[in-house]
Amino acid sequence: MNWKEEYESKFKSAGEAVSVVKDGDSVAYGEFVMASILLDAAFAARVPQLHDIILRSTTCPFPPKAVLADPKLEHVMYNDWHFSPASRKLCDAGLCRYVPMNYHAGPETIRRGLIDRIDVAMLMVSPPDEEGYVSLGTSSSITPTYIRSARYIIAEVNESVPRTFCDEESRVHVSQIDCFVQGPNRPLIEVPTPPPNEVDEKIAGLVVSLISDGACIQLGIGSMPNAVGGLIAQSGLKDLGVHTEMLCDAYVAMAEAGCITGKYKTTDPGKIVYTFAMGTKKLYDFLDGNPDCLLAPVDYTNDPYIISKNDNIVCLNNAIEVDLYGQVASETSGPRQISGTGGQLDFIQAAARSKGGKGLICLSSTYTERDGTVHSRILPHLGPCQIVTVPRSFNQFVITEYGIADLRAKTTWERAEALISVAHPDFREKLIRQAEAQGLRVRNIRE
Repeated sequence: MNWKEEYESKFKSAGEAVSVVKDGDSVAYGEFVMASILLDAAFAARVPQLHDIILRSTTCPFPPKAVLADPKLEHVMYNDWHFSPASRKLCDAGLCRYVPMNYHAGPETIRRGLIDRIDVAMLMVSPPDEEGYVSLGTSSSITPTYIRSARYIIAEVNESVPRTFCDEESRVHVSQIDCFVQGPNRPLIEVPTPPPNEVDEKIAGLVVSLISDGACIQLGIGSMPNAVGGLIAQSGLKDLGVHTEMLCDAYVAMAEAGCITGKYKTTDPGKIVYTFAMGTKKLYDFLDGNPDCLLAPVDYTNDPYIISKNDNIVCLNNAIEVDLYGQVASETSGPRQISGTGGQLDFIQAAARSKGGKGLICLSSTYTERDGTVHSRILPHLGPCQIVTVPRSFNQFVITEYGIADLRAKTTWERAEALISVAHPDFREKLIRQAEAQGLRVRNIRE
């Protein structure tokens, strides 16, 4: 039987496909915008008949119907490696649990059997090419490990999935899939970035001042990293490389402006390397058939050792708050899980090891509650139950709209002074008093 005959023989309806799930199974969904709405709906119809199901995802952009079908948690436990806004709301309702980890360790966690086995994987893929290989589209991440470890693999075929260039591990042949379901060919979910505000643009300007020609860039998610990409596109910077976790619309602007060549990269020279993409149709069209982009698993893209082989790594990530010791909280608000550790620590560690590397933590100096109360994001110490995403020993730079705090090789009191200097002016005197009460010397900032 040739691959075409094998492919045709494996098609079933969505309902028939998900009937393979049995009590006690662990089910993995496609990651990010590659989660299948079609298979989720079919699986949700089966949930009331099943028990002791573990459902896993990574940043699923929609609330799975399979979870909503079980509001009393009698059938399914939903675990997410990194929260999306949808997962966050489900967690608030008691319907989702977070799995703490450094993102690059996800595949190895499965290979070592440190989590429940993956019994059934439900994915979304492109139609096969002339050699019988389907594309994983915009997400490699942990998915290749799911494919190689799952008992049964179901794939929705969607003609809207971009055919992306990938490494060998992310190449998937029809022979590796147990069952195909024809999808309605709906467009991929778009996740547009909010336009940057004035504070984002000020911070972006400071970030760009730290980037030189030939640097290798990683941008996080959000309006401020997008603003950085926009400024880079207008900056005249050249020969930039890209080795990142997430690919967003900002990279398209940089590529179209001719800023990205990757000629000075040590790993994958000339390639824009990423493990997942999430943005608008413009981004997905940019990736479709683009040989300059390379999709790879997260244990490659986010391995600090591999990243740091490149010189002049500049990684940029957001934070919720930073304390005067330099500890960074980026994923929780007190006990409430907001997002996840993700690759932030992976890239911060890599930047510290990279020759000329810079790890940048960027945040607005304040935030405002709905009642109008303004709070500082630079704090004397992290609040109760606040989770440390980046330890102080790895934190290099903290940037707000008021400047750049270089924390490298600084004593505790020098760090406090540097951080107070980039706090909002309205909070600096109070921070000085709080620092002194904690035994941190900050006299120089008054001088």
